[in-house]
Amino acid sequence: MKKYLVIGNPIEHSLSPKLHNHWMKENNIDAVYNKKKLNTNDIEGVIAEVKNGKIDGINVTVPFKRSVIPFLDYLSPTAKKTQSVNTIYKKGEQVVGDNTDVDGFITSLKYHKIGLRNGRVLILGAGGVVPSIIVALQKMQVSNITISNRTRKKAEELKIDYPINIEDWPIKNVEHFHLVINATSLGLNSEDLHDDWEKINIPKNYDGLSYVPIFYDLIYNPSETFLLLRAKTLGKKTINGKMMFIYQARLAFELWHKILPKVNDETLKIFN
Repeated sequence: MKKYLVIGNPIEHSLSPKLHNHWMKENNIDAVYNKKKLNTNDIEGVIAEVKNGKIDGINVTVPFKRSVIPFLDYLSPTAKKTQSVNTIYKKGEQVVGDNTDVDGFITSLKYHKIGLRNGRVLILGAGGVVPSIIVALQKMQVSNITISNRTRKKAEELKIDYPINIEDWPIKNVEHFHLVINATSLGLNSEDLHDDWEKINIPKNYDGLSYVPIFYDLIYNPSETFLLLRAKTLGKKTINGKMMFIYQARLAFELWHKILPKVNDETLKIFN
């Protein structure tokens, strides 16, 4: 039986095992998928298990999408461009790092019928998944990408590699943004739903947000973070990370099993 897992910290929220085990059962694949909470000093050891054949594939979530890279033998072109890895597997004798987040995000926007050509996008956060979101937005031919992060230094590091703008809050001309994306982990914990948005300098009473038509939170569990709940009260279109999660997982599944699984009503029931 083949073995797969997702690594991260925190990891309790991850529905990757439910989704991948569903697809493996649906496609009669003799394998099992689990989740494992790691610390940074555990990464080398778990990737060594891919090298020696004890683990057949790994998905990577926060905060390890970049920190796994030194232990890999080869990066796909997209993983190399973003310096972000969410899927690991063995090819021959090499342990390969790939990135399915870019295409997963693009496909999720297509699913929601959102086009961003010449649009202006604000991203909250500058963590491991943000380079993937930037590359995806560039592919969609947006005209402007702005990053706002609690630590400005991280945003400035991104600016070295990508044509982005950096803003501190409150942001001037916020009404010009077509889409706000939360790429922070704020919202994963229940206590984040209500009180902690000031941690990244977003005042709960900041009226400028009322001008933005669409809010996208990359978090999918819980399905509604404080940001989305607040946006709903303003009558805005809100999207959580469920479809991006499904589509990036679908591409990882194809890399591992050479089968592109179905995305249908049975798939969506996993989130109910």
